Amino acid sequence: MPKKHTCEYFRSESEKVNCIKSYETVVIGAGQAGLAMGYYLKNDKVSFLIIDKGKTVGEIWKNRYDSLKLFTPRMYSSLPGLSLEGKQHSFPTKDEVADYLKLYLELLELPVQMDTEVLSVIKTEGGFCVETTKGIFNATNVVVATGPFQKKRVPAFSNLLSGNIVQLHSSEYKNPSQLQKGNVLIVGGGNSGAQIAVEIAEEKETYIAVSKKLSYFPLTIGGKSVFWWFDKLGILKVTNTSFFGNIIRGKGDPVFGTELRNAIKKGGIILKGRVTSALDSSIIFEDSTTLEVSNIIWATGFQQEYEWLRMEDVIGNKKEIIHNRGVSPIKGLYFLGLPWQSRRGSSLLQGVGYDAEYIVEHMRRQNYERDN
Repeated sequence: MPKKHTCEYFRSESEKVNCIKSYETVVIGAGQAGLAMGYYLKNDKVSFLIIDKGKTVGEIWKNRYDSLKLFTPRMYSSLPGLSLEGKQHSFPTKDEVADYLKLYLELLELPVQMDTEVLSVIKTEGGFCVETTKGIFNATNVVVATGPFQKKRVPAFSNLLSGNIVQLHSSEYKNPSQLQKGNVLIVGGGNSGAQIAVEIAEEKETYIAVSKKLSYFPLTIGGKSVFWWFDKLGILKVTNTSFFGNIIRGKGDPVFGTELRNAIKKGGIILKGRVTSALDSSIIFEDSTTLEVSNIIWATGFQQEYEWLRMEDVIGNKKEIIHNRGVSPIKGLYFLGLPWQSRRGSSLLQGVGYDAEYIVEHMRRQNYERDN
């Protein structure tokens, strides 16, 4: 007979007493999603703990490239209960967001434990066992709020490139001083890739490789953020299961702002097609052309990774999370901070609050059914 999945299964007899703690809910991740979850859990007056493997709240934002600005304005960059100060149609810097998250934590006095990496999450008879580098926690509910930015996505053929080429993922890029002499290729035409390309083009010969035709949206229309207009038109509330939601998701996010388009038109940035391979100091594109490069920035995004989530029926064949508005098929297991979790606005800072409130309401209903 197999052993039951209990916390005691993972620890020796001498460690059991010191490392087991119990909470109604354990939230994994202390970014904007985890903090928004904490706001609603605290209002519900339940026992909970937010854990994160980072050293400080907001460090992911602090570690992004120096010139990063959000393309969403302040009015759509706040968590529940505390507005981000400043002109509401202006765009906050990454440092402002990091400082805001720290302030949010301090003012709301949320129970957060940093420097705590999750090793495994196991379903038990009474809930979940969360094993971490700082001990084991028992929980009736677990909310995975680690967000979409977990494991850097870099093509395998990057290993075929010469060691003389500077290669950085966009999450490692800070500013042009990290680059060596020579040209720069940015691979990826998302908003990060676009902003980085425009910045580097002021100093170096710059190329950008994209896999599909770029589309653009202005940051402002008539002096107001384009997201203000999206809100008024109901676009931010379009759900992930609606007809229009499927159309918008299929098109993907546009590049916000016109700087990249203008730079390409003026020849300051040279547009290339999809990268298919690499060899020594050359990059090979889908049209069979090649480019000798000195620096490459892989703005190729991230992939979700949940190897520590030791449960079946929650990860699909394509490694996607199986959920309905963040509610997984496993009772008590929830997800928060996923793109298009419930609607278009779920990817915004403000959107995680909307989804967090729904999950706490679901927990409340589950508790009522359990107790009655």
